[in-house]
Amino acid sequence: MKQYWSNIFTSIYTMLVGMKVTFKHLFKKPVTLKYPYEKDPNIPAISRMKLEVEYDDCIGCKQCERACPVQCIHITTTKALPEDDLAPTSKGTARKLLTTSFVIDFSECMYCNLCTYPCPEDCIHMTPNYEFGKYDKDLLITDFSPLSSEEQQQRLKLAEDLAAAAAAAKAKAAAEKELSSTASGKEQ
Repeated sequence: MKQYWSNIFTSIYTMLVGMKVTFKHLFKKPVTLKYPYEKDPNIPAISRMKLEVEYDDCIGCKQCERACPVQCIHITTTKALPEDDLAPTSKGTARKLLTTSFVIDFSECMYCNLCTYPCPEDCIHMTPNYEFGKYDKDLLITDFSPLSSEEQQQRLKLAEDLAAAAAAAKAKAAAEKELSSTASGKEQ
């Protein structure tokens, strides 16, 4: 009978010891946050969380594209035509190239911040925004260009035609110069 009461006492004692831990944490402030509705104020404001581009300030120098170690930035530029009204950048730099396409593939981006340093206009920068989770790979490719894909193709074709015409004119001028130099050499 003594063993019986000893077992009952031991079980009640161990239950109270376990409940002491439970009660100790029961009335504490919860550690878990209800994330979309509550945000942790202790997250440091790291400036390397998401790339953003001020497209209107881009001069098309492609320095950010060359600096990217994983080549996730793709920029396409064409020479500006006389009918293009290219406003100067916010720093006052005149734009000579039209940036037809400025694409960043965030599925490849490693958020290293190396593309922001060489930009002479500071138009590409990192923001502390960390809430940009996307599940579709097509949504991770961001095109900052104002032109539609058809307009981009038309612009590239026009640039190729202008380059071909300039090359033909240059070849014709070189041939005429060579012809005139050989003709003047025969006269002497």
